[in-house]
Amino acid sequence: MEDFFQVGIITSTHGVRGEIKVFPTTDDARRFKRLKEVIVDTGKEQITMEIEGVKFFKQFVILKFKGIDSINDVEKYRKSSLWVPRKNAVRLSRDEYFVADLMGLRVRDEDGSEIGVLRDVMETGANDVYIIDLDDGRELLLPAIRQCVLEVDVEAGFIKIHILEGLLD
Repeated sequence: MEDFFQVGIITSTHGVRGEIKVFPTTDDARRFKRLKEVIVDTGKEQITMEIEGVKFFKQFVILKFKGIDSINDVEKYRKSSLWVPRKNAVRLSRDEYFVADLMGLRVRDEDGSEIGVLRDVMETGANDVYIIDLDDGRELLLPAIRQCVLEVDVEAGFIKIHILEGLLD
């Protein structure tokens, strides 16, 4: 399981008072309101920064870090990733999982036979779609709905699925 989750990418500065524009990589940008700090990964170093202010502008989040008060101080963080430790991540409801925890899980059919590996999760709006690399070389696009996803056990490292008729044709 992942210990850290990416929540955004700094795209540019915002104004001259040290604010940054962040493209959120979380499914709900409003979660930034509850964050007290983030880890800024510049590629060379990771710095924990305390969040002083949060605003929203179109699809972006505008962040102000404590102690950063000018455009010159924040410019060096452009294109950096923002991360939070698992303990500070949003609490999930029952039957909700972090995408990072699902990737790489073995996929089993209804009989318990291993048939592949979950490679990625595609967000479509209505429901997520699991992209599964089957052991026979094919790719399966499986809707992440109750009829198809029978069991998820992140700790044991597997997902049990039901393949609806026509999905493998």
